[in-house]
Parts: sequence; structure tokens; C-alpha cells
Amino acid sequence: MTNDILNPTRGSATRRAFLGLALFAAGGFAIQSAAGLGLVSPAHAAASEAAQKIADHFASVRTMTGEFVQFGPRGEQTGGKFYIERPGKIRFNYEGSSGFKVISDGQSVVLDNKKMNTMDLYPLSKTPLKLLLDERIDLSGNKVRSVKEEDDLTTIQLADKSVFGNSRITMMFDPKSYDLRQWTITDAQGKDTTVMIFNVQQGVKIDQDLFKIDYKRNIDLNKKRHSSR
Repeated sequence: MTNDILNPTRGSATRRAFLGLALFAAGGFAIQSAAGLGLVSPAHAAASEAAQKIADHFASVRTMTGEFVQFGPRGEQTGGKFYIERPGKIRFNYEGSSGFKVISDGQSVVLDNKKMNTMDLYPLSKTPLKLLLDERIDLSGNKVRSVKEEDDLTTIQLADKSVFGNSRITMMFDPKSYDLRQWTITDAQGKDTTVMIFNVQQGVKIDQDLFKIDYKRNIDLNKKRHSSR
């Protein structure tokens, strides 16, 4: 596996989309263990308590579905539907003619572009999604940069080079329901990609076929790719 998929500074739409999905998992699930690690200073005890309430809320979430809109640094806009089931399963269907999908079946992650007839397959264990979709998530160290509590918004920022490269992740939660509203990825060049989610349903039953990866198609495409070189 190359480092491209983990490097947000290279800027391709596909890699940015993948990073956005990994960070969605961080916002939706990983914060459950971040708040209890004592990473917020005592001076921010109230903010830490708010983060813990958010953590407790997401700790109970096993499945999640909904819709998303993604805004790129140049104003480009895409959207679609998402499905998440812990541990390790995720699917994002991007709308539009490309038919672009990101699927994890708990073992592998595939970036499937039907329009380009490509399937890029990676071991889940070698991507940020492994950390973020595990049963238990270790965010020890200095990953939690700040927690800010306001009347209408609770904002939590994460940063970890070993997981997110040189990017920062800022997540925004509803302070009353503790639901995730949106998150923003700031890459090493200071460019922002923002994802907003809506029509979210939690604790729903998801068709397991949605998380299936067509490994045969992936093998066939790779054979054609190598034979054409």
C-alpha cells in the first residue's frame, strides 16, 4: 500500500473523500474515548464534562445512516448517503455520474469508481478507519487539541500525525442532543474541506449486503491494468 491514501496534502478528490470519511468516523464514534483521557486541562473542566457527555452519547451508537454534503476548498460540492456499523463497516455512496463509493467490510477498504472503472483496495488495518471504527479506540497522547463549549455549539479539535497526517479535524456538536452537526478537515496547506450530515438515524438495522466488496471485480480490474502496461 502506498502512503497516498493517508496523505491529505496531495489533494486529489479521491484521497480527500477518503480522509473525510475516516474523519467522519472520528466525529461519529472515536470521540467516545477521547473525552475521558484527561487531555483537557483542569481549567477547562466544564468543557471536559461536556465532551464526556458527548462521548457517552456516541458510545451507545452502533449503527448510523443518513445523508451528507461535502464542500471542498475551491467551493466544489458533492453529496450522497452513508451507512456505518461498528466495528469496521462503512459505506459512502457519492451521488453523480461517477458512481463513486467507499466501502469497508471490516477487513478491507475499497474506493470504487464505476465511471473510471477502477477499484483501489487497501487493508483496513493500514488506514485511519481501523483506529476509528474499532470496538475500543485509543486516542491517548495529545490527539485532543481543544474543547470549546458555547451556547449553540460544542467544538472539539483533534490532531495526530500518525493517524491524520498533517491535518487537523474540527468537529461541531449540538450541545443539547450531543449529535454531530458537521466537521472540517484543515490540511497542511491550510485548505478546508467541510462535511455536513443530515437526516441521520441511529441504531437502525442495516442490510449487510451494503458492506460487501466485489473482490472478483477488483481482481479482474487489476489483471486488465497489469496486462495493459
